[in-house]
Amino acid sequence: MTILKLKLHWQILLGLALGVLFGLLTGEEASLFGVSFHSVYSFVGALFLNALKMLVVPLIISSIIIGIAGVGESDALGRLGLKTLGYYVLTSFLAVIVGLSVVNLIQPGVVDGSAAEIFGLQADSGALAERFADKGTSDIVEIFLRMIPTNVIEAASAGQMLGLIFFSLLYGFFMSRVDAPYRDAQFNFFNGMFQIMIKITDLVMKFAPIGVLALVAKTVASTGLEAFIPMAKFFFTVVLALSIHFFITLPLLLRFVGGVSPLRHYRAVSAAQLTAFSTASSSATLPITMECVEKNAGVSNRTSSFVLPLGATVNMDGTALYECVVVLFIAQAYGIEMGLATQLVVVLLALTTSIGVAGIPAASLVAIAIILSAVGLPLEGIGLVLAVDRLLDMMRTTVNITSDSCGAVIIAKSEGEQGILEEAKAGVRTEPA
Repeated sequence: MTILKLKLHWQILLGLALGVLFGLLTGEEASLFGVSFHSVYSFVGALFLNALKMLVVPLIISSIIIGIAGVGESDALGRLGLKTLGYYVLTSFLAVIVGLSVVNLIQPGVVDGSAAEIFGLQADSGALAERFADKGTSDIVEIFLRMIPTNVIEAASAGQMLGLIFFSLLYGFFMSRVDAPYRDAQFNFFNGMFQIMIKITDLVMKFAPIGVLALVAKTVASTGLEAFIPMAKFFFTVVLALSIHFFITLPLLLRFVGGVSPLRHYRAVSAAQLTAFSTASSSATLPITMECVEKNAGVSNRTSSFVLPLGATVNMDGTALYECVVVLFIAQAYGIEMGLATQLVVVLLALTTSIGVAGIPAASLVAIAIILSAVGLPLEGIGLVLAVDRLLDMMRTTVNITSDSCGAVIIAKSEGEQGILEEAKAGVRTEPA
């Protein structure tokens, strides 16, 4: 009963700790009555993830539509959109530059000139460079084509959030411009849907600590802590780059652009950060992020319903940073020295592909494959990072949603909203009411 009285973020943190402990104690083989603990972790974790993902499509549709419809004048919508786009481009670019700088400084793939033999790499990078030289462009174009779906229902079922968001933006914008009887009926319908989805979110989040425990226990049981030893240098490089962006870049933006306390903000969104770390899914964490930003940070639904769903799809700071580090690490492992021009291509590709990466675990590996093909590096190099990708995925997802929440606060302040991150709000309630 005492545990149930703890705030949600403390319950989640306890779930994380117990997940590590249970994963180490049981491993993949331990079982009870013929049922392995690992399969139980997988089942419970999948239930929790499915419950969160179930919320995403109706929550995105309803929140964006009522958010855009409530903005009112097109001038206000255009101003909010430009600020949001500008913030996302800026933070993603800063994240990529941080990643590029750290990986060039540490050079994790360089071991006596090349780590190819140590990692067991067999591919001839020269031959593969020619083979994959023409790939990448069409894949990037495809990302932008998905922005305008031919079938919005199919886009929703396929999880193509970019197309769904674009349709919702148009729907909300023109919904506010039809005659009053129709506008009011539509607004009431989608507002009702939004309120219902928040109630369902409250219910799902009561089980978050159990879901987090299962997900973390499954990861630790599968890989063990020793799985990170061969990739320690690469792992440290990514963690350092993500930490710089998380603890320095974003707090500086909060302090000097938003004029708010970074510590107070991080405390307000701690439940969302821990959920992102455990699920490694920006989309699945979206309901929690919106809950924290509105209730704890004091951002209006008008701003959060526009900024956060869009950010969950297009603002992937941690993912863009990770893509850069991985590509340069693989190049170093093959003994290939990338020039400035090639690295700039990697930067542009990382910024572009991170926009279209679905907010689900390990989706960035697809984007990395596109970049590797575009610059002529062997796709087998992706295998180098698989052992540590899951934990790094959890970390970069935390950076992704933190950047989204920072953007919501900064943009809300720029719009003149009052009561943002006041002491009475920040940290008082990090769980649904």
